[in-house]
Amino acid sequence: MAASQRHTLLEDLQAIFTAACFVSLGLRFLAQAGLLSGGTSGVALLLARVTPLTFGQLFLLLNLPFFWLGLRQMGWRFTAKTFAAILLVSAGADWLQLFIRLEWIHPLYAAVLGGFLMGIGLLILFRHQACLGGLNILAIWLQEKKGVRAGVFQMVVDSAVVLASLFVVPPATIALSIVGAVALNVVLAVNHRPGRYLGT
Repeated sequence: MAASQRHTLLEDLQAIFTAACFVSLGLRFLAQAGLLSGGTSGVALLLARVTPLTFGQLFLLLNLPFFWLGLRQMGWRFTAKTFAAILLVSAGADWLQLFIRLEWIHPLYAAVLGGFLMGIGLLILFRHQACLGGLNILAIWLQEKKGVRAGVFQMVVDSAVVLASLFVVPPATIALSIVGAVALNVVLAVNHRPGRYLGT
């Protein structure tokens, strides 16, 4: 098997920017259809409905407490790339309307495609030793240290977060949001496996 090669700085920057674009667009689809997601992004989408803060502001604030875990468990390089990704997604989600406007999107299509886009974005970040903070940090740590598949762990946790929103949004919205969470995590479960990808 070929030796692992470290990504260059340019490769990391390109990957983080591309991933942020995918995730921001996926979040825009979900938000347009009134859907939620799992993890810190789901909490941010939920809070954006009931607070004056934007999704991007909330997403950044919610992720701040997890940086110490990233720095402690995953190192400064991982944490720096993750912080850059979070900043780009926060800005991208809030400013995407300057570049694209959606009049209407079918909720089921928004759930599936939004989940796929976010899953692809996370996959890119994972392969460049970065993530979107929060539960992603814990998922990567569990996979690398304990052998727990990141996609499986995230699917369970994300579904639990979406179900917790049952007190705020209608059951139909919850059901479609779970479809989106499953779509996201299927991408990770199928494509992100230890030993399959050697880039670092």
